[in-house]
Amino acid sequence: MTSALPTHGLQLRSLIKSSGELELSLATVDVAAPVGDEILVRIEGSPINPSDLGLLLGAADMSTATASGGVVTAKVAPAMMRAMAARADESMPVGNEGAGTVIAAGPGEAAQALLGRKVAILGGAMYAQYRTVKAADALPLPADASAADGASCFVNPLTALGMVETMRREGHTALVHTAAASNLGQMLNKICLKDGVELVNIVRSPEQAKILTDIGAKHVVDSSAPTFMEDLVAALTATGATLAFDAIGGGKLASQILSGMEQAANSRPGSYSRYGSTTYKQVYIYGGLSTAPTELVRSYGMSWGLGGWLLTPFLMKIGAAEAQKLRQRVVDELKTTFASHYTAEISLQEALQPDVIAAYNRKTTGEKYLINPNKG
Repeated sequence: MTSALPTHGLQLRSLIKSSGELELSLATVDVAAPVGDEILVRIEGSPINPSDLGLLLGAADMSTATASGGVVTAKVAPAMMRAMAARADESMPVGNEGAGTVIAAGPGEAAQALLGRKVAILGGAMYAQYRTVKAADALPLPADASAADGASCFVNPLTALGMVETMRREGHTALVHTAAASNLGQMLNKICLKDGVELVNIVRSPEQAKILTDIGAKHVVDSSAPTFMEDLVAALTATGATLAFDAIGGGKLASQILSGMEQAANSRPGSYSRYGSTTYKQVYIYGGLSTAPTELVRSYGMSWGLGGWLLTPFLMKIGAAEAQKLRQRVVDELKTTFASHYTAEISLQEALQPDVIAAYNRKTTGEKYLINPNKG
């Protein structure tokens, strides 16, 4: 059996040259045989998340992309190269999470217990045919789960659970979420409905609003509507939400949310103060769907905060035992609360076709692409 194991495999890599050019290509890399408590996983599904696109495409202008001989190149504007300086001329593997079959295992008991099982893994370099990882870093999937079922069971599910856990730990009682019709947003709605948490969903169109109301969302606000601020304040007043997670990042939305929270707080009798309400309001930016500057119009008193939030630091903060509880909930509700749906399953080669890149780089709500590195 050992002799039949792969010694090499394909891996998608991203390189930004100091000359101002992005280069995407497939490289043949060595496959490490598992030792100790390691396992060798044949990757059969890895999603393309916004966080993956940040590494895959960097700051390149993909309208300039060209393909030749299986290599895609695109220009990076000089002004954007400053942000790319730390990774210049370093070829980098891509793909935060994935799932597949354990095809070999080291002699360790934990590794041997996973042999032949479908597992999900988080740890980078998942846009590859094979990955050797520690058994402790793998999440065994239910027997009836496919690799596609488990491919997205880390980033989006744990982020959504992390938002609710952050709310509880920081003393808030309800949430606001932007770009709320996304896969992550739909998961967050299911969690909040199940856990009895009030959630204000901000979307950008009536079509996106319907996606959420169809799954039972109670408070959905359309930022494209002329009554957006009135609708937002009404939802914030009804829910008492004082914590928001913003996937957009750029523009005025974070400021509008803080203003809406302040108006909701001031609607309570006896709450007026020339320094603003004493209600603490917090917006965490966790994504960058808009690369425009974040604009703040300070109309929300002095009791507020704006910061960044990322999943990995959050999991480190709560510790391994608490993080494992969240991971187990994902497994238990893999096909319900945390079910993911994909627009298309593509191969590594297809992931380098300019028209396919343009499709998954649109970040369209309701569209999600899955790379299957072992697709023929």
